[in-house]
Amino acid sequence: MSASFDTLLYETNQPGVATVTINRPEKLNALNDNVLNELAEVFKQINIDDTVRGCILTGTGDKAFVAGADIKELRELNEHRGRMASQKGQQIFQLIEDTRKPVIALVNGYALGGGAELAMACHLRVATENAVFGLPEVGLGLIPGYGGTQRLPRIVGRAKALELILTGKQLSAEQAQQIGLVNRVVSQDYGWEEVEKMMDAILKNGPLAVKQAMRAVYHSDHKSGFQIESELFGYLCGTDDAEEGLSAFLEKRKPNFKGI
Repeated sequence: MSASFDTLLYETNQPGVATVTINRPEKLNALNDNVLNELAEVFKQINIDDTVRGCILTGTGDKAFVAGADIKELRELNEHRGRMASQKGQQIFQLIEDTRKPVIALVNGYALGGGAELAMACHLRVATENAVFGLPEVGLGLIPGYGGTQRLPRIVGRAKALELILTGKQLSAEQAQQIGLVNRVVSQDYGWEEVEKMMDAILKNGPLAVKQAMRAVYHSDHKSGFQIESELFGYLCGTDDAEEGLSAFLEKRKPNFKGI
């Protein structure tokens, strides 16, 4: 995909991997309406681009991943516009979560409010040591509106989620890892190296299996999850990739997956 954006940087320097960087460093990469619109546009394209197998999402600079929503825009909301803004943000973040290509957030600084919600919409999270997470909306007389009240309990449990949301407490990268909010914490110098290594470890596997594994895991909180797992397992058993993977194991060689 070739595209230019006002608030995002888009690159495909690594084969099969798209990098999306929120590029508003003067505003600590805060989310405004334009950023949200462009995130929707880029992830719709990523979803249909067969050359892209995974995505890394980050923010420009070393101070912030996304410091939050644009406060000036929030002040302009009334009840109706607030509901519409929340629904729009939820739909865009759901689009990211529904991407059946792994999306890894490289959280390289502040991830507050909408920034924390954006990181949670990604499938995996790598944080640099200077990262700070928090949902401070109650201190503004609001609540998280882009899915934070729903995703955080699924990731860290209801009691811990309530504590973080009701107090607005901020977490260091290490604290976020301790409660399962992030997968790994690395020094600022090794953030890109770590996230690329994680992506490489995923993409060396069968692409159909990766896609269906993600689908199955995201049904794990539904009663139908076991049935869906069985259906997807059966589907994969009939694919060329499964035949290749099993044959390669028995023949003690690396598999050559085709995605079919």
